[in-house]
Amino acid sequence: MTRRISLSALGAVIGLLFFIPLLWVVTNSLRPGAETFAHLSPLTWESFFELRPTLLNYRDLFGGEIGRATLNSILVSAATVLLGLAVCASAAFGLAAFQYRGRGLAFGIVVLSFLVPFDAIAIPLSTMFRDWNLTNTFTGLILPGIGNGMAIFLLRQFFLGIPTELVEAGRLDGLSWFGVFRWIYLPLSKPALIGAGLMLFLFQWQSYVWPLLIGTDAKHIVGPVALANLQGQNFTDYGLVFAGAVVLTIIPLAVIAGFQRYFVQSVSSSGLK
Repeated sequence: MTRRISLSALGAVIGLLFFIPLLWVVTNSLRPGAETFAHLSPLTWESFFELRPTLLNYRDLFGGEIGRATLNSILVSAATVLLGLAVCASAAFGLAAFQYRGRGLAFGIVVLSFLVPFDAIAIPLSTMFRDWNLTNTFTGLILPGIGNGMAIFLLRQFFLGIPTELVEAGRLDGLSWFGVFRWIYLPLSKPALIGAGLMLFLFQWQSYVWPLLIGTDAKHIVGPVALANLQGQNFTDYGLVFAGAVVLTIIPLAVIAGFQRYFVQSVSSSGLK
């Protein structure tokens, strides 16, 4: 009992340590930029609470380019999730349902693909995309996020847990392999699909280097790049920067909070077989 209480108290303290910087950012997003660091030294309760909050930073924020950039991020992330799930689920089905020579090698390549940092290949890949005239296009922003090795790995592990008897029964009833995939694998894999979709969403939402290389004009700029552009060379309005950080944090936070139980279920079930 004492150990459980101690662990709970430790967890609460750790959670509080993560929450305090977030509270400070939210508080300063409700202050004029000139007052951002006014209560930082020494630390007082006013450092984390604002008695006269103002929404001027948010008004000025959406009057600039970050409003369009946020919509672009939502569009790119949503398209990546839809197309990425179609590609990753199909690849995972091929790696889980069929027996063929070289299947282990193919799976090893998939595992290797998500061990290589994307930033390491971003520059040569951007050169290839320029040759294909895909710069400053939504297609160029979306394509690299569609084939995600981690999502394929997660889905493949989940698919391996589906009983082969169901597949055999479906085949005896006349289902094609696509029908088996559509009517057996996908309905039974909703938690894994949601977990993989969250991975694809977060990968695209927080992407910075790739949009900086490909989406350079005002029509295709995304949230993280627009947020970085708020920091001027000689002057930075930190109230505006913090407001932008809050906006770009709330959206994925809401998505994760809404699908958290499915994500946990997909991860805990991916290694059952």
